[in-house]
Amino acid sequence: MLFNSIQFAIFLPIVFLLYWFVFDRFISKSKWQLRLQNAFVVLASYVFYGWWDWRFLLLIAFTSFCSWGSGLLIGKAESKKKAKTWMWLNVVLNLGILALFKYYDFFVTEFARLFHVSTEGLLLKVILPVGISFYTFQALSYSIDVYRGKIAPTKDMVAFFAFISFFPQLVAGPIERATNLLPQFLRKRVFDHDTAAGGMRQILWGLFKKIVVADNCAVYVDQVFSTYTEQSGSTLLLAAIFFTFQIYGDFSGYSDIAIGTAKLFGIKLMRNFNVPYFSRDIAEFWRRWHISLTTWFRDYVYIPLGGSRVSKAKVVRNTFIIFLLSGFWHGANWTFIVWGAYHAVLFLPLILMGENRKYTNKIAEGRLLPTLKEVGQMLVTFVLAMFGWIIFRSENIGQAWEYVCMIFNKSLFKTPYIVSPTYILPMPFILFVLVVLEWTGRNKECPITMRYHQRVWRWLVYVLFVVMIFVFGESTDSFIYFQF
Repeated sequence: MLFNSIQFAIFLPIVFLLYWFVFDRFISKSKWQLRLQNAFVVLASYVFYGWWDWRFLLLIAFTSFCSWGSGLLIGKAESKKKAKTWMWLNVVLNLGILALFKYYDFFVTEFARLFHVSTEGLLLKVILPVGISFYTFQALSYSIDVYRGKIAPTKDMVAFFAFISFFPQLVAGPIERATNLLPQFLRKRVFDHDTAAGGMRQILWGLFKKIVVADNCAVYVDQVFSTYTEQSGSTLLLAAIFFTFQIYGDFSGYSDIAIGTAKLFGIKLMRNFNVPYFSRDIAEFWRRWHISLTTWFRDYVYIPLGGSRVSKAKVVRNTFIIFLLSGFWHGANWTFIVWGAYHAVLFLPLILMGENRKYTNKIAEGRLLPTLKEVGQMLVTFVLAMFGWIIFRSENIGQAWEYVCMIFNKSLFKTPYIVSPTYILPMPFILFVLVVLEWTGRNKECPITMRYHQRVWRWLVYVLFVVMIFVFGESTDSFIYFQF
């Protein structure tokens, strides 16, 4: 079930009304109120997830049960060694399931290619369960945090299942930690009008980024990438710029809708994007992009390896490890691994000069406009990220290399290919609205959170966004990160 579908537009209000007006109000005197409300969350989440393929429900239920059980076993372990054993058993089990569905065919194919043998009868050719990388990492964080003593193991299986399967962030994040999300299912939630209203605004903003920005960019990107050998350098460059906005609008739009939807149910999810294209170097970019995944690798891989407290050589090693793992997390394709290595290489100068944490403050804080130096830094970072996205978007390394090489020729100065005037004319306006609102609202989680004195002005803004969604909307039947 997609956030931008008619089915979800029907599903969400029904779940909302049942959640607050049946399981919260009508049975409020029952001692089972919280557990029944959580059970309803699990049921709604399983309906949401099973909409694609009900068979996937068996897998997420198995992952949830094993991770919940491992937490209890870790908590009851008589020694640190035994607790560590139970923790690692759950880690290996979850990563094994992920590897089987996501990476098995890749490794078999590459092995066969290396040794020139046939893959006949060896490939599983299984469908990749939607969101498996997201909820697997969420389950892993629980076992590890219980072992580290950051959270007590819960005996409430219903609350734990709700934590793993909570439908707003189930299939594409944010990847929540048990320390943040699980306690919210263990205590009573109270409806708050302001929080719910903020959630609705964030959903509207997310739909704008997905349907208006990302899906309109996709029309051009898909055409150019499928015929890139026939296009001019200027066309290839424009498509690369559009994809840079497409992947941001698509993924951050999903995150905004997820976070906003969670607010409707009294649940607070972590921020997953913080205006990454306003970053002044690539290190700042990664502190602002896909924050839940970046911090996951930082806390569970980078820091245990020694983080930045070791020698420069080991810091470089650790950086390459987390970026290669991050690339591989995205999919079983060499393009993702090279994309990860590309960003690790971009990190090298910052690490060697000790400037990888130079920009942790807010850009242009207290000022309306950035300085010329900051504009230059943001443009350079944007371009570096853009070339990384070319690798990410390409089907193979050969295509990525050829695409980049074909940009830099005499045809770079030709007029780029235009789909149609009705398509290309609104695009500058759409991207202008996105950039201006993100810049002016860069210190807010949602840039259309405005406090006008008169309600009519607020509603005028909301109506304008709804109109843009319907007039300029180009809705597709998927989100980019569903494949991961």
